[in-house]
Amino acid sequence: MTKLDWYILRQYISTFVFAILLLTFITVVIDTSEHSDDFVKSGLSTWEIIKQYHFGFVPRMITLLFPLFIFISVIFFTSKLAGRTEIVAILASGISFNRFLRPYWIGSILFAVLLWLSFRYVTPIANGIFSTFQNKYIDNPNYSGEYNASTIYFRNDSTHYGSVSYFDTATKRGNAFTLQEIKHNELKQNIRAESLVWDTAKKRWKLEVVTIRDINGDVEKVRQINDTVINLNFKPSEFKKGQYTKDILKTPELQELIRKEKLRGTEGINDLIVERHRRDATPVSIVLLTMMGVAVSSRKVRGGSGLHLAMGIILAALFILTDRFSTIFSTKGNFPPALAAWTPNLIFFFVTIYLFKKAPK
Repeated sequence: MTKLDWYILRQYISTFVFAILLLTFITVVIDTSEHSDDFVKSGLSTWEIIKQYHFGFVPRMITLLFPLFIFISVIFFTSKLAGRTEIVAILASGISFNRFLRPYWIGSILFAVLLWLSFRYVTPIANGIFSTFQNKYIDNPNYSGEYNASTIYFRNDSTHYGSVSYFDTATKRGNAFTLQEIKHNELKQNIRAESLVWDTAKKRWKLEVVTIRDINGDVEKVRQINDTVINLNFKPSEFKKGQYTKDILKTPELQELIRKEKLRGTEGINDLIVERHRRDATPVSIVLLTMMGVAVSSRKVRGGSGLHLAMGIILAALFILTDRFSTIFSTKGNFPPALAAWTPNLIFFFVTIYLFKKAPK
């Protein structure tokens, strides 16, 4: 790392930090004015609102806009370097364009790792704070932190399939439980119970008013018992699924949820899989957008920073549109979730290569 590297890296970091802090301040002011009535109705003090809402809202907004402002910051300060003819002087001194990019690589990788760690462990906590306040005081004033799940179908293991017609996560009780054992396309056992109850003391499931049918070819045996204990591959907390479920789970927890949902044969989990892959794809886009920003803004032009920023905003808008469209195609259609998360990076990888060929060297 030479003085030149440190100079560019300081410009990179300081411009981004200033931009993201300024945007955060403006966003908080606008959001507070929009939700002022909700804050008053909540009856909370100013400190409680900051702790229960803004401690979640601010990190959520920063991670959401992180890639965009990395891109804009790189274009802004690199354009200034080009406007002051500093890049021309650097290249004229014998430093190659690839060597000039070293501090950009270092800065982008540092920011990418920071965002990756945030997605895994920090942002889900912030989303949990935000979603709790949103549900309790804005979307649903009667929110108690619990959910009532309607008919649920699940796959307990490779041979057992079941359903619960209604489950109340507050009382941890479900109605009309069924469990079927199927081997080699033949029904071997059918269990029906009026109630499925979670025993909080013993941490296990219990069935009440149970009818068990054991089937062996043409022979069927029927047993009826008042209650029995059963092993099921899930816990009551897994029924608590709202619109923020995928956002509030840390990455290891999200991976485990996806694994269990696949085992149970649950449909419509593409949104979970897209979210999991996006937590890896978005940090990679930091490096990609940084290189694209340098390629766009390293040429000295008559329009100066304004022209570079305009080009950058257009490219950023196209990047966001590509991301939105690929996500919709996956969650509402049959587009592979992994490909949906990585499509913007794949497309703009080739755009970046093209821009680099046109960049002054």
